[in-house]
Amino acid sequence: MRAPLSVIIPTLNAQDGLTRCLEALMEGLEAGLIRELIVTDGGSTDGTGALAQAWGAQVLQGLPSRGGQLRRGCAVAQGDWLLILHADSILQPGWAEAVHRHIVISPKAGWCKLRFDTGGVAAALVAGWANLRSAAGLPYGDQGLLVSRVLYDEVGGYVDQPLMEDVALARALKGQLAPLGATIVTSAAKYQRKGWLRQGAGNLWTLVRYATGRDVEQLAKSYRR
Repeated sequence: MRAPLSVIIPTLNAQDGLTRCLEALMEGLEAGLIRELIVTDGGSTDGTGALAQAWGAQVLQGLPSRGGQLRRGCAVAQGDWLLILHADSILQPGWAEAVHRHIVISPKAGWCKLRFDTGGVAAALVAGWANLRSAAGLPYGDQGLLVSRVLYDEVGGYVDQPLMEDVALARALKGQLAPLGATIVTSAAKYQRKGWLRQGAGNLWTLVRYATGRDVEQLAKSYRR
């Protein structure tokens, strides 16, 4: 019986954080869960591709649109279940058991409880909001996503867009999302760089504008600024 999981990671100049993300996957490899690792790159100019290949990943190259990168990666994945991770998010010990349990008992997609790689009240509040949002059916990509190939194909998969591809898929999965019972730690770098309040408010405003039909390409340009 072949391992059930295809792990898919979108990257763009992710060399600095990717090693820790991949190290955390060893738990799943030792548990016999991981069938393949697919890194879908958007044209990195650092050592991301070489690092991923050194870890045994299949590396796909294409245009730098996270939705498009994920769509390409999921298209070639051979596993019965897809585990999608961001390169700066690190699964915490015990995740393999939680994933195995979910695969056995639930046909739904699953997401991880979020924590940041720094302490403090601001980090706890932002993570708490993210987990409440997820419980309401809207997890973001930095929380990881476990979804069966059957369900992924049924809802149409990722949309090829540069921003909010995770929101679009969560909407398509409405009523088919559940907590995994695992924790993932993600980088707080952008919050620390821009400020917790400013970054959090910006994320929420982007979500509101997306939900009201604003053009996603324009939103992506605004977000990058």
